[in-house]
Amino acid sequence: MVGTVLTTSSRVESLASSGIHTIPKEYVRPQEELTGVGNIFEAAKKEDGPQVPTIDLKEIDSEDKKVREKCREALKIAATDWGVMHIVNHGISEELIERVKKAGESFFKLPIEEKEKYANQQESGQIQGYGSKLANTASGNLEWEDYFFHLVYPEEKRDLSIWPKTPADYIAATSQYAKELRGLASKILSVLSLGLGLEEDRLEREVGGIEELILQMKINYYPKCPQPELALGVEAHTDISALTFILHNMVPGLQLFYENKWVTAKCVPNSIIMHIGDTIEILSNRRYKSILHRGVVNKEKVRISWAVFCEPPKDKIILKPLPETVSETEPPIFPPRTFAQHIEHKLFRKTQEALLAKDV
Repeated sequence: MVGTVLTTSSRVESLASSGIHTIPKEYVRPQEELTGVGNIFEAAKKEDGPQVPTIDLKEIDSEDKKVREKCREALKIAATDWGVMHIVNHGISEELIERVKKAGESFFKLPIEEKEKYANQQESGQIQGYGSKLANTASGNLEWEDYFFHLVYPEEKRDLSIWPKTPADYIAATSQYAKELRGLASKILSVLSLGLGLEEDRLEREVGGIEELILQMKINYYPKCPQPELALGVEAHTDISALTFILHNMVPGLQLFYENKWVTAKCVPNSIIMHIGDTIEILSNRRYKSILHRGVVNKEKVRISWAVFCEPPKDKIILKPLPETVSETEPPIFPPRTFAQHIEHKLFRKTQEALLAKDV
């Protein structure tokens, strides 16, 4: 959208607060995308059917080998079966997490005119900052969300000039959280490595190691929606990352496509949701799963989520199934690609699918 002029009316928040009773047609999803979209609060209460696993990491480094292995095996099974899990006793303090949430919520409570000072410029390639999905997807649909996106780790790669100055604690809380999350990512990658029969630091090295793996945060802001049964906050996708860690404000909205149906994730107190991303799925030759998921909106409550994507360098590493995960009976599922090529492949495939759907 070259030459797009950003105005407050471009934001979903403005639209949602304008008093509309029907959503504009560009936000209405095709019928086939709306299967399983209903009352998210009712869906989150369901006790029957599959449930996203909760993994307790308390004993992940226990000195008792049996206890330690039991904890690590549970994580491996969840990564193999679901590719997503609630993790509890993850070692990041509840106090720090609350500071991060409070800072993000406070930013989104600012007047839109104030938030616009941090607006990104997608058409010129400046993707960090405050934004909305202004450019139509190939299918012509928009997502019911605004967001704030920025690189948060390593510290020397951050651009603090685009980080919110208000609230005052935003930079300190987010920086500390990113640092602690980076340590947690190393721990998870170590367990996943061992689960594949590899040396402990192998996956960490394969995704860029301490120097090259970057953490990018996207705070998703989903306003109340007058017709939630017709819209999506985020359309169905898999994450391109190695790992993704998600906090939320305890309003349900995450759905996972598991065993050919949409499953709504419950809100588990003091947990972080963790996804296996495409990068680990590729390296493991799909022994670990990158699950299809989406964000659903509602009429009653604003939902906010904090997603941190742990991503390898774009061009320095060739992503392909590791030799140890390949055999005659398990040939490589994925061709060699850089991370940048994988992103392009996904965008191209999505565009082609959307164009084909329009032709039908």
